[in-house]
Amino acid sequence: MANNKNIAAAPWWELLPHDFYRQADGTTIDHLNPVKIATTAGLDRVVRSGLGAMISAGMAPSVLMRSGMKADLARGDFYREMADRGNVDEVLVRPRKVPVETARPRRGGFKPKGIPVRELSFNSPFEALHPEMRKPYASLKNNRKSHALYWSEPSRPRPTLIFLHGYSLSNYAVNSRMFSLPWFYKRGYDILLVTMPFHGQRRERLDPFNGYGWFAHGTSHVNESMLQAVSDTRNWVDFLESRGAPAIGISGLSMGGYISTLMASVDDRLAFSIPNSPVVAPVDMALEWWPIGPLMHVMMKMYNFTLADYRHVMALHSPLTYQPRLSPEQLMIIGGAGDRFTSPRFLRLLHDHWKGSELMWFPGNHLLHLNQGVYLKEMLAFMDRAVEAKLAA
Repeated sequence: MANNKNIAAAPWWELLPHDFYRQADGTTIDHLNPVKIATTAGLDRVVRSGLGAMISAGMAPSVLMRSGMKADLARGDFYREMADRGNVDEVLVRPRKVPVETARPRRGGFKPKGIPVRELSFNSPFEALHPEMRKPYASLKNNRKSHALYWSEPSRPRPTLIFLHGYSLSNYAVNSRMFSLPWFYKRGYDILLVTMPFHGQRRERLDPFNGYGWFAHGTSHVNESMLQAVSDTRNWVDFLESRGAPAIGISGLSMGGYISTLMASVDDRLAFSIPNSPVVAPVDMALEWWPIGPLMHVMMKMYNFTLADYRHVMALHSPLTYQPRLSPEQLMIIGGAGDRFTSPRFLRLLHDHWKGSELMWFPGNHLLHLNQGVYLKEMLAFMDRAVEAKLAA
């Protein structure tokens, strides 16, 4: 297995071109579906701008408040040093095991027809990596409890798919339908839908929208949110192991895809990781979005730091910083040729880093997955092969 401490002499955050976020987005299926791809790409740009405006509104106070921003920048040295050291186990620390509470679905809660469902939760043992962040991060009380919806066959433990939602899209019903999760359940997989930090029941009472807390408190807070998402997901793997799940795999959309890539870097207990339209290089992706990109340029100019500096301070939670602990046969990337949230260039970047992994395109965008049945069948076959190999090992 690859050594996670080995980083290239010139790290990716320096090697990646300054204009990477403007580079071409072509894929191998563009010539097959030109109208679908062009149309869905245009739709994505419109929706992206709306979400970008929401995120920018959350970011703006921390960017423009000079005293808070200077303190945030000072903490950046700590995160850069952690990225330079390249020790994934030092950054994505394995959490202590905690008890999981089980309850019946709440009144009005989502319950797919014919599938046994339980609501699960635990008190997150995560502690911020930066000592100065521990107290303010822990003060966000709702976020200290992790939640999930568990579909499990009562007669016996089965291979289990952990699904991680995208930013601001934590609704269980939406994710169930969007990714045909009942279909996977009927084909032999238990399902665990995890609620990410600062979403759903984990958002604070006065947060103006779902996921607001992830980006509203500065770069240090964003870093810690990413680390907590991985930490809590590892606790869910602990729980599934304790129940006797014979194999556990993970998939997720966008931000959930990003956490899925990080899980592949840190937890070799997984049978597979299948990120769908994942975030890969958050800083470069954000530069492509309006109005986040202009806000970031203002921030870099105001506080005199470069794009490489910004990448570097967030590199400790990028999959590009570490080698995966899963083999190429356990890694599959799915992406939309018309996706302009996480554009195809980012998925190619991850595919190049994950040598030998499988990459599959569909003719749609970030939210509209045209011809989805094709990739779902390929995904299921990939999962079956990976589970079989895991059980035979």
